[in-house]
Amino acid sequence: MEEQKQIDLAVEQFRTLLLEQIARERKMESEKKYTDYEKMDKIIIGICGGDGIGPIISAESERLLQFILKDEIAAGKIELRTIEGLTIENRIAHNQAIPDDVLAEIKACNVILKAPTTTLKGGTLESANVAMRRELDLYANVRPVAVADAGIDWTFFRENTEGEYVLGSRGVQIDDTLCFDFKVTTYEGTKRIARAAFEYARKNGKTNVAIVTKANIMKKTDGTFSELCHEVAKDYPEITAEDWYIDIMTANLVNERQRSKFQVFVLPNLYGDIITDEAAQIQGGVGTAGSANIGDEYAMFEAIHGSAPRMIEQGRGQYANPTSMFKATEMMLRHMGFTEKADKLDKALTYCTVTDPKYVITGRDDGATGAEFADYLMATIEKM
Repeated sequence: MEEQKQIDLAVEQFRTLLLEQIARERKMESEKKYTDYEKMDKIIIGICGGDGIGPIISAESERLLQFILKDEIAAGKIELRTIEGLTIENRIAHNQAIPDDVLAEIKACNVILKAPTTTLKGGTLESANVAMRRELDLYANVRPVAVADAGIDWTFFRENTEGEYVLGSRGVQIDDTLCFDFKVTTYEGTKRIARAAFEYARKNGKTNVAIVTKANIMKKTDGTFSELCHEVAKDYPEITAEDWYIDIMTANLVNERQRSKFQVFVLPNLYGDIITDEAAQIQGGVGTAGSANIGDEYAMFEAIHGSAPRMIEQGRGQYANPTSMFKATEMMLRHMGFTEKADKLDKALTYCTVTDPKYVITGRDDGATGAEFADYLMATIEKM
């Protein structure tokens, strides 16, 4: 195809994307639905097994939920639904990030507990995570990281529906010449993630929010993100809002003299994806960290690591660590208002992994299986 024709097509594609994103921002402003779990007769929890080790660790999470919520399930106040079809094979077969029938099942639930899903390299098939965050408008990705001995108690608020991810599969290319991908920052999208971070800080007695961008380079998108966060911060005069660039912040997280000063972080999508993995590694590895994806109507909770297909290929699936899914389960219980049960699970996880690690998971047959660890965890909870 001649170059000028490719340019004309790219310009028209950009116009389409621009109009779509403006419409999305307008929709955010006008359509707001809120879920109050305390007023619901029944909460439906959908469990998505995903790919690779996903079905294995999600099965252990389902067992854990059945144990912790046995009274509520028996009383009909909680329903657990297994949602099939969020697999890479099914998504490829339908050429959809989330097939329509699967998405309908997901939207029929109030809360989703999701195991890792595989994302293909290249091509046009969008990540299932990105699609779910967009379809359910899960704009706040919340990831806590704590290491008591190091004085670390961090909570990250990553904007979850914009940035480089919202149009990541819809860039343009001029053959043999160049490629463009797009980064999107809307005013309403930024203000709502900022409000979520500052509200959390206020409710939990935090006094500092770090606004993490690369605003000195990405002047339009990141510059606007920083500006709007500071605008929201004016409503929280008791909280200090500080600007940090993403590159120095990645260094500060491993700076033992600096890192304990940080409390709450708010940051755009891509930076949040990267830096929370770094933070999880400091905590003990990505297998130890859960993740909350919160919207006004829906919520989804997941492990932050991938589907580990190599473990399945090598026959080591049973040795996959379900701790990240258990942390996600704890966050989900807390979100739904089961604070006492969440606290008990949190204490049991600490006991089983730090105080008395009777079953250590190594990912290989020299360690415990996920099922053995889950049994130990539930036995510990029962004794509390």
